[in-house]
Amino acid sequence: MQLIYNITKSYPTYELYGLTSQMRRAAISIISNLSEGGARISDGERKQFLGYARGSASELKSQIIVSKEIGYINENYDKLIADITDIHKMITGLLKTFK
Repeated sequence: MQLIYNITKSYPTYELYGLTSQMRRAAISIISNLSEGGARISDGERKQFLGYARGSASELKSQIIVSKEIGYINENYDKLIADITDIHKMITGLLKTFK
């Protein structure tokens, strides 16, 4: 999440309420949904919040790709994609424990 915040600091100011905000929100949403899901009592609720977290990870990955395509990200792109892919896989693995 820190890397997302650091990278989006360099985005143009006109992106503050666009891509910058969306990426930061998606990054926070991953952590928030994992935390909230972990505090739930039923397995169904836990799965639901894991699903939300995985969706946010997918959303963030697409926003990273868009950022690369429009020239906002260059040097950290590979690390960001690798990290978000790993996060997505970990969440998917957690979801499989409920089946």
